[in-house]
Amino acid sequence: MSDSDTLQQTKIERLTDLLEAGVHYGHQTKRWNPKMREYILEERNAIYIIDLEQTIDQLSSACDFLKQTVAKGGRVLFVGTKKQAQEAVKEAAEVTKQFYINQRWLGGTLTNLQTIRKSVGRWDQIDAIEASPNYHRMNKQEASSLRREANRLKHNLSGIRQMTKLPDVVVVIDTPREEIAVAEANRLGIPVIAIVDTNCDPEKIAYPIPGNDDAIRSIRIILQHLVDAIVTSTGKKGGAEPAPKAVALDGISE
Repeated sequence: MSDSDTLQQTKIERLTDLLEAGVHYGHQTKRWNPKMREYILEERNAIYIIDLEQTIDQLSSACDFLKQTVAKGGRVLFVGTKKQAQEAVKEAAEVTKQFYINQRWLGGTLTNLQTIRKSVGRWDQIDAIEASPNYHRMNKQEASSLRREANRLKHNLSGIRQMTKLPDVVVVIDTPREEIAVAEANRLGIPVIAIVDTNCDPEKIAYPIPGNDDAIRSIRIILQHLVDAIVTSTGKKGGAEPAPKAVALDGISE
């Protein structure tokens, strides 16, 4: 089989995988952004169908950029706070040892990182207090108040506790929902990779990946490709081989 035949076969396999995951399903035609017109293949039953050929091309560009960025030591922040994305975003970040936010985007996370670091410092302080002998001498009300504060900080900051400087790229699920995150990244010149559904504005995204950002399987399969790119760049696997099971996101079979 020639190289061109192999590439064509790979593309067909990717198209099939994306189709099975429902990546091609956009929103209802009444809920769309005209700027997504170039990525729409057709209208079917009042729903826009995304052109998966373009999805593959855009996904490939995003993966190449991720490989180059991480190979140079760059860090990635995954963002997805909607229910369908929360677990997949956390898994993607943990597998690749990158950062994530999957509960709530705190305004200023990027543009005012120093304030976020102060909150992390407070969390560290509470941990130190709880580990000290004095903690057991506190009354129940004081101890309970500290625990609630620590839980709140953990809930919001677990995925960025070690993020001491700005990330080099931000990966976003559902750009309308995460518009503040996108705006902060754009303001600071941090490239954004994002799944852009038919209701999104792709012009705000450096590497837009046309696709369904509501279905769990769609989110996971696209994240899996991005995870594979990062893992490849860190030398844990080579070439274009399938990701080892150890780094496959739950729910995505290779």
